[in-house]
Amino acid sequence: MEKHRIFIVEDDRKIAELLADTLRKYQYEVAVAEDFDQIADECLSFDPHLILLDINLPTYDGYYWCRQLRTQTTCPILFISARSGDMDQVFALENGGDDFITKPFHYDVVLAKIRSHLRRSFGEYAPAQSERIVKTGTLTLFAERMELQSGDTIVPLQKKECIILELLMEAAPKVVSRETLLEELWDDQSFVDENTLNVNIARVRKKLADFDILSTIDTVRGAGYRFVLATEEV
Repeated sequence: MEKHRIFIVEDDRKIAELLADTLRKYQYEVAVAEDFDQIADECLSFDPHLILLDINLPTYDGYYWCRQLRTQTTCPILFISARSGDMDQVFALENGGDDFITKPFHYDVVLAKIRSHLRRSFGEYAPAQSERIVKTGTLTLFAERMELQSGDTIVPLQKKECIILELLMEAAPKVVSRETLLEELWDDQSFVDENTLNVNIARVRKKLADFDILSTIDTVRGAGYRFVLATEEV
């Protein structure tokens, strides 16, 4: 049976290691954040079932990282913080958190909340979920796996590549506006450079070409983008 993986984002090393040691005693697989400028990358690499996240962190706070993590995972995120104000808890939930544990905490409480959220997400209380699959011609996109299949060829995708293809393949042959793509790819469009979407579209085109997939993405000037299915892949 697979162990549940828990990712701890806590800059107080003593607290982080005590938490990790306690969780390992209960047969959880645990990783502790090492580089606080690369939280999202470390999380993606570990692929946790649950995240414990502090608010006060170097460079960016836990609210910022929660928003970033929500672009790549739907797993439970539990804030652990010495802040105890009502608004801190409100901000935590509004920025994508699922629960809030105040320091100092009892390990029994932390363990009980972890078990509860894991049961709801992955255990007996978890809703049955069907896999999201988008088929266009002979191409099949497996959204949760972040894979595109063409015949016997499996194309691994990054998160944003997968989002772009899912939106365009579902809408094909209709055009998807730049605004729709920006809204789905980034929570706060005001901080996204206009050229960033173009770069991401170019990466998807290159990925398709690298794997000899003839279908591509057309730019519709002044409107957005359209997925064009190649005749050979109809």
